[in-house]
Amino acid sequence: MATGDRVTAPGHVQFGELLLGPHTPYRWKNLTGWEDSPGLDSGTVTRSDAHGAYPGRLLAQPRTITLDDIVIRTEPRRMGATVRALRAATALREDEQPLVVMLDDEPPLLSFARCLRRSIPVGVGGYAIGVVQGAALQFEATDPRRYSLTEHQVEARLPSSGLPAPLRAVNEGDAPAHPVITIRGPLSLPSLTNVSTGQMIEYDIDLSASDSLLVDTAAGTVTLNSTTSSLGTASARSAIEQLYTFPPGVSSLLFRAAPGPIDPRASMGFRWRSAYW
Repeated sequence: MATGDRVTAPGHVQFGELLLGPHTPYRWKNLTGWEDSPGLDSGTVTRSDAHGAYPGRLLAQPRTITLDDIVIRTEPRRMGATVRALRAATALREDEQPLVVMLDDEPPLLSFARCLRRSIPVGVGGYAIGVVQGAALQFEATDPRRYSLTEHQVEARLPSSGLPAPLRAVNEGDAPAHPVITIRGPLSLPSLTNVSTGQMIEYDIDLSASDSLLVDTAAGTVTLNSTTSSLGTASARSAIEQLYTFPPGVSSLLFRAAPGPIDPRASMGFRWRSAYW
């Protein structure tokens, strides 16, 4: 099923396959941490010879998201099954799950998070009549950015003659977006240059027609044929993968390879989501 496929109305929150909000047993009143700016680690250094400091790099910390004042409603004496479903969907796990939030008629946004805390008040009367009030869920997203549900994709081939035509990548958000890039042979020395920023990733590698190089810039990995790490093939001109991003706005991109005959099977594809703080 598609990420966020159950989110259809303002107030819907989907975590994995669990849906909370209108027309569900789980109605929430407060959502904190979703629209807040994340905490920051600051590289600013105090000046020793003057007032103030030298501004340093700012890096966002994980985002903590809390749904509280949740009211759980069921048929009388059916609360146990509904709570078990909530427990199963928010059980402790190692991997992050999609967390999708729709606040109004604007498109929903996506984060990837784990549920770190679940609070469900227990009262015999509440279970008997089918109402539990004051429940809460707390999530942590190690990547503090939020993303559009729509994943954009561009596929390009090398020109048979002349200069390559610029490609466009639009990041409609206000945070840098990390693309995932797939390069297929046959070609040598593939590169993708962001003309708008001057950043380039380039790999000193020969790819055959059956080879595929996957570059995940968020994870900082380069994998050949889904098995072999090829980080060491990055050329001296190549940017560090995790620093290669599409900034907010329009990026103009150029796909190139080593000079020589062009095979029409060679291609480069990249996909990304618009990113928001």
